[in-house]
Amino acid sequence: MDITFIDETSEVSQDKITEIDELLQFAADYLKIPEDTEMSVTFMDNKGIQVINRDYRGKDAPTDVISFALEEDGEGEVPIIFDEELVMPRNLGDIMISTERAAEQADEYGHSFDRELGFLAVHGFLHINGYDHMTAEEEKEMFGLQKEILDAYGLKR
Repeated sequence: MDITFIDETSEVSQDKITEIDELLQFAADYLKIPEDTEMSVTFMDNKGIQVINRDYRGKDAPTDVISFALEEDGEGEVPIIFDEELVMPRNLGDIMISTERAAEQADEYGHSFDRELGFLAVHGFLHINGYDHMTAEEEKEMFGLQKEILDAYGLKR
């Protein structure tokens, strides 16, 4: 899977980006996502993610992770239909993670920053693959799968 990483904070080390890449590659294999799939991950601060949260979700507060699934039609959107002969890689969408909020939550929950950042990356990844937690049944399925992936990868609380 081809993942584009953007660090708007200029504070995320290349080692940390490599760790998240490896975790998301593992999650992609776990879900049997085709290798020619694309997505992006943007690391930002609370101020940056607050703007996204306000503009796209109507919530004027920082959050930990926001996902934009490209394969999901929004309300009032017309689906894009491509010529069947045109071969294009599948693009899942974009994940934005507040590293500032991740650090705050790691402290709140009493686990490492690495664990929290990995949790948020997998959480966003599941969202752009069609999982959600709007109902109790959806939450049970998504959070169960999230835990399975993180445990199988070895990133436990």
